[in-house]
Amino acid sequence: MDLGAAPGGWAKAARQLVEDSGFVLAVDLKPIKSFEETNIHTLVGDVSEQKTVSVIQELLPRSADVVVSDVAPNVSGIWELDHARQIDLATQSLRIATLILRPKGNFFVKAFQGSTINKLVKEVKQNFGFVKMVKPKASRSKSAELYILGMGFIKNSNPKPRAS
Repeated sequence: MDLGAAPGGWAKAARQLVEDSGFVLAVDLKPIKSFEETNIHTLVGDVSEQKTVSVIQELLPRSADVVVSDVAPNVSGIWELDHARQIDLATQSLRIATLILRPKGNFFVKAFQGSTINKLVKEVKQNFGFVKMVKPKASRSKSAELYILGMGFIKNSNPKPRAS
């Protein structure tokens, strides 16, 4: 599962990993150029809308092994607003992951460093056995962008309702 997939780089990389036997679903607000491979499906949708989540659940042939989220807001230049929007999108991605991941599945999500990132990390830790923050070498050193890696999804049979 690739959330925030445009232009399609993560989906293409995922397709190489799953080869012919797997399935990749790529979701973004913007249309994504179609892939030649038949096991990559693209969906135009907003990860914060329940309608999109429902379509994702319908399209997946089984529980997902991995959810990658590179979702990012349109940056306004107002740091507090941009950070809040990013954390909200990352939280929406986590919510989707908890609905579609198989037990022991993995989650990788973009986040912006800031005042509320610890709350997001805490929530990821409640759902995964191993959690680590990752700053890719390709990311500029001055960039507030980092990724949170959650491995070993703990499927909760009695999940608490989450605000949407």
